[in-house]
Amino acid sequence: MSAKPTIAIASDHAGFRYKEAIIAHLKKQGYVVKDFGAFSAESSDYPVWIRPAAEAVARGEFDFGIVLGGSGNGEQIVANKVRGVRCPLVFSKDTAIWGRSHNNGNCMAIGERTVPLELALELVDTFLTTPFEGGRHARRVDLIEPA
Repeated sequence: MSAKPTIAIASDHAGFRYKEAIIAHLKKQGYVVKDFGAFSAESSDYPVWIRPAAEAVARGEFDFGIVLGGSGNGEQIVANKVRGVRCPLVFSKDTAIWGRSHNNGNCMAIGERTVPLELALELVDTFLTTPFEGGRHARRVDLIEPA
């Protein structure tokens, strides 16, 4: 097993540039990352790329997912349609922390058009290193998808 969490990452054309930068950033830190596409900045339909990455996280093949687009909204919606995925839209350090510590997020969505690249990289690092608090939050997370 890898010492660091494994990451599934996907974007559409509007998140492609950040996806490439995040992959390089994570690999430099020793993360194992699988790129689910898109593989260019040519216009594409985000569900084609996002759903397989989210499904891989839900199956337990990856510890976390990162999905990117222009706003991150559509990507978040697609990821959250996959049973077992909890994907907050992250746009500040607080939303990254709360998405993990309160919601036990296992995927995060970022909009390339909404945050600067330097902040996006910081948000990824924050999300991946923030633990889930459990406690009262665990009860609430359990209510999202009852057994």
